[in-house]
Amino acid sequence: MTTNTNDILVLGATGKTGRRLVRRLREQGASVRAASRSSAVRFDWTEPATWEPAVAGAAAVYLITPEEAEPVHDFVGRAAAAGVRRFVTLSGRGMDLVGEDFGRGMAAGEQAVRESGAEWTILRPNNFNQNFSEDLWHQPLRDGRLALPIGDVPETFVDVDDVAEVAATVLTRDGHAGRVYELSGPRGLTFREATETIARATGRTIDYVELTPDEYRAELRGLGYPEPFVRAFSALFDLHREGHTSEPVDGVRQVLGREPRAFEAYVERAAKAGAWS
Repeated sequence: MTTNTNDILVLGATGKTGRRLVRRLREQGASVRAASRSSAVRFDWTEPATWEPAVAGAAAVYLITPEEAEPVHDFVGRAAAAGVRRFVTLSGRGMDLVGEDFGRGMAAGEQAVRESGAEWTILRPNNFNQNFSEDLWHQPLRDGRLALPIGDVPETFVDVDDVAEVAATVLTRDGHAGRVYELSGPRGLTFREATETIARATGRTIDYVELTPDEYRAELRGLGYPEPFVRAFSALFDLHREGHTSEPVDGVRQVLGREPRAFEAYVERAAKAGAWS
């Protein structure tokens, strides 16, 4: 593998933010190493032998952490020792409030980059718009029923393209070291309103069903999800019901100098592309 000292290593390069970030950086002329278990630059959190070849000579790292916290500090320490001067880590809004059951890897990523001795920036986005069309709630919407334990508490969903653009900016420009950017969309929508917006755009009947937390856990278990997943998503919706992520924040505007993309615009694009057909 050919490397140079200006390379940007993007972990999770086949994921929602990673693949968009790789494309944006390359369009800007940056030298990018797109890394994942299936990429040409192979990176596997469970195989430390893949870490050093991926990071050797890189100047910056976009850090997507695994669910487990255990390998994160070791990797970040090795990367900093290898000469990485800048880390941008993807976390989640409310990460300082959510507790032990959700996001242990993201919390470890935040701590590890703060302690690395390198420049660091932390991105804490709301739930992604694209969770409705690429995973999580995609299949339930296609099946015509989304059932969650959230009530009428709004969520300020953020577009993944905005998150990727913010990440590209803070990876390649100075002035963002030591900053924590919370990223949201321009306004809050309840999950019921989001579901109704998608239904109107597709011309389909899609029901939103409100569950109690116990009913939600029972549905997840009935679908075969393992208990750690059940606890994690229960903790996430506990956070949302408390309203900690319900108000818009200005992180996108701080970094990009513009307003974030609207949920309705995302739905229009995704519906035209056949996301819920």
